[in-house]
Amino acid sequence: MTTAQGLTRPRARSRAARKDGKRLRAPFSLRCGALLIDYIALAAIVVFGTLVARLLGGGARSAGNSAETIGMLITLGLAVLNLGVLPGLTGLTLGKWATGLRIEKNDGSDIGIPRALLRHFIGYPLSFLLLGMGFLIAALTVRGRGLHDIIAGTVVVREGSL
Repeated sequence: MTTAQGLTRPRARSRAARKDGKRLRAPFSLRCGALLIDYIALAAIVVFGTLVARLLGGGARSAGNSAETIGMLITLGLAVLNLGVLPGLTGLTLGKWATGLRIEKNDGSDIGIPRALLRHFIGYPLSFLLLGMGFLIAALTVRGRGLHDIIAGTVVVREGSL
């Protein structure tokens, strides 16, 4: 990196924590906590939309149906934003940010939006379809990568420095 005076500075340290030149893998329990936070946030929006729909008359009135539909559309939009766009740009979902974790490519670079969408909207459903075995792989492998990480070529690491 070059400064205004033409001097070069060493490259900034990677955002992932490193120990002896290796990234610290994210503990399985923190990964589960991050996923739980992400899904609780999305479920809260669905619950709020449903409550508003019930207050407006539920299925008996068109206002109730519209409120429920709007709640579902907002939830879908925020799911794409939180699970696709944000990780693609920053490596963080709401849950990963809260637990101090980060998603990155195997080489340590940012994953990008297409890879994040692949990871969350193809890899996660496949992991669920295998009765959760795709997630359990993360607890049993040395690098801590689940099926969704293997599919997308990503790894979840601890964020920050030691």
